[in-house]
Amino acid sequence: MARWGACLAAEGAAGLLAAAGGRSVTAVGRQALGLLDGPGTATGPFRAAGLTAVGEVTLFNAPELRARLGAGAVPRDCPDGELLLHCYAKLGTAGLAAADGMFALAVADGDELVLIRDHVGARTLFTARAGTAWAASTSLRALGRWPGLRTGLHLPAVRSFLTFAYLPGRETLLRGVHELLPGRCLRLRADGTRTEETFWEPAEDVEELPPAEHAARLRALLEDATARRLPAAGPVSVLLSGGVDSSLVTALAARLHDAPVRSYSIGFGGDTQDELAYSGLVAAHCGTEHRVLTVPGAAVAARLPETVALLDSPVGDPLTVPNLLLAEAVSADGADVVLNGEGGDPVFGGPKNLPMLIHELHREDASPAARARAYIDSYRKCHGDLPVLLTADALARLADAPEPAEAVAPYLRQGRMTGLLNQLLHANLRTKGAHHILTKVERITAATGLEGRAPLFDRAVIDHAFRVPPRQKLSGTTEKWILKEAVRDLLPATIVDRPKSGMRVPVQQWLDGPLRDLGHDLLLGRAARARGLFREDTLRRWLRREGTLLPRQGGKLWLVLTLELWLRSFDVGA
Repeated sequence: MARWGACLAAEGAAGLLAAAGGRSVTAVGRQALGLLDGPGTATGPFRAAGLTAVGEVTLFNAPELRARLGAGAVPRDCPDGELLLHCYAKLGTAGLAAADGMFALAVADGDELVLIRDHVGARTLFTARAGTAWAASTSLRALGRWPGLRTGLHLPAVRSFLTFAYLPGRETLLRGVHELLPGRCLRLRADGTRTEETFWEPAEDVEELPPAEHAARLRALLEDATARRLPAAGPVSVLLSGGVDSSLVTALAARLHDAPVRSYSIGFGGDTQDELAYSGLVAAHCGTEHRVLTVPGAAVAARLPETVALLDSPVGDPLTVPNLLLAEAVSADGADVVLNGEGGDPVFGGPKNLPMLIHELHREDASPAARARAYIDSYRKCHGDLPVLLTADALARLADAPEPAEAVAPYLRQGRMTGLLNQLLHANLRTKGAHHILTKVERITAATGLEGRAPLFDRAVIDHAFRVPPRQKLSGTTEKWILKEAVRDLLPATIVDRPKSGMRVPVQQWLDGPLRDLGHDLLLGRAARARGLFREDTLRRWLRREGTLLPRQGGKLWLVLTLELWLRSFDVGA
């Protein structure tokens, strides 16, 4: 298990990388490439056509790529990272666009250090300018300790996190460290200059076809995407929530795989609302070996700090610890690959789109900025509470910083997407999809020795979603209509036709119970006060459940607690 690091400097690149924890370091001119300790799939360095690279690379269409390169161009047993490097060497960014997989690659290409991130963001990649050197890694923690990099807390990212519950773009919580966006190829040079090229971005190409034809085409793509993500042999594991997305992946895996299918669900016990009846129905319908993991609040409290520390950027999702516990259970059963149903909402029109469409009918301010602010309001996180949550000093320092709405505004205006629904889906895919859903899945599964794979985030599936007319994705008030039609014969009607309810996570019970002492100690402790981000009087009121915050009080406190734990884990001061 490893992650990778890379450096470009006029001199001493290998020494800088070694000082940051790099091993198996290879110097190529002014560049240095190597591996870093940590949970990940990094391999290398490897070589092709005079280029040297390291990467975390899993390809799902290796045979097609070999055929495109030509017979005998690459050995049949070459690893995925080397195959992707051959595609880049021979075809340039067109070779990257042709790849279907999860990858973050660093290439020593002449005098340039080239950084490549997959189409949807299934792998993460960070960069920084450290003095006169460029540094890059799939580990944010590694960049935080890079020699010569004077980093610290990036305050605008705090505001963004409290607004979205994740960081929606290039910014990180470490000043001077940036995330490479998905579908990009970034070229770095020793003189400090950089150029970035987009090799894939979703494009609206609506085809006015009958719904049945679109559904049939989508079904074929879903089957292909699932088949390519199945393990080569042995049982296949699937995370099954009971919603239509994870249910269809489970059903397709059961239909397409010869070995047994093992499905896994989470419950919290007591009287907490869950979807176990639905996941059990799907498991019985598909004939899976089903396991339910009951997660007590005490386990969440005990594992929360270490779980937050696994994440390169914090994610304010209270399911993170249960997700880790479930991944550990899957891994303990001997799996190394686990499928999930992530991607259905951002790709095909899940929750939050209807409120935005209704708002569009009634808004008086026609500006794109007003639409972006409405999008942020739909998240219902801490954005509206910032004037009373952040200290006066923090607010003053943020006065001239870009507003969080600027992260989504470019997606919500006429451009690549003409209609509002497709604009919303584009925004969801490129923000929440890449920077919340996929990054959480990748870090949590990697920490347990698993590789999480999401058929609904398949590039061809996404391309088709933007060929489907919007009225077939959101049909009346039925969300993800075309997706449901494509799999209707696979699942019981109870699963396909029920509205999305989601799992009710007992956050407030945890905060009032097993997390009570930890919450008070962290949020009101000396370190938090010294950081000077939050008003103590507001936090005390929230912890006492006072004021007008209910019923979303628990979720908002969870954001603040998660942020404080992450800052402590990464040793980030004011």
